[in-house]
Amino acid sequence: MTAPEFSRPVALDTIGQTPRALAIEADEAERAALARRFGLKAIGRLTATASIVLRAGTPVAEGEVQADVVQSCVVTDDPIPATVTEPFQIRFVAEAAVPAEGEEIELSAEECDTVFYSGGVIDLGEAAAETMALALDPFPRGPNADAALRDAGVIGEGEAGPFGALKALKDRLEGKG
Repeated sequence: MTAPEFSRPVALDTIGQTPRALAIEADEAERAALARRFGLKAIGRLTATASIVLRAGTPVAEGEVQADVVQSCVVTDDPIPATVTEPFQIRFVAEAAVPAEGEEIELSAEECDTVFYSGGVIDLGEAAAETMALALDPFPRGPNADAALRDAGVIGEGEAGPFGALKALKDRLEGKG
């Protein structure tokens, strides 16, 4: 397995009952590699601040990810700048605690932000990168998207339904279509 593009390992033996504050920032090469992985045109900034502490023997990081990115419009491929400010609370669980393949697991709401780790380190950088990616609009549309879709003959949701068909019939009867 290759190392993540934005790796900021934190040794488990440095995490205790007292919260430890950390601030991390991706450099230019790391941002370019993450942009390729996540299909972004660019990442201008990626930072995270976190407080890491042991809770019931489990490392927990709470903080915020901030990023400036450029996404691609899903219709026109035009650049769409976006700013991410995403709070997080992540539990880090040892991979040994992962159920065997095929076994079903149920996660409660507080367990949904869980990152698995192996060895004696957690990776705050990878957790921050994934948090950023999950906060992005999965289908960004630029200001020219609707016009491009109309020009391509794609009809909108309102035009495709039963009332859209009635409107098209009315327009034809009135000589508009």
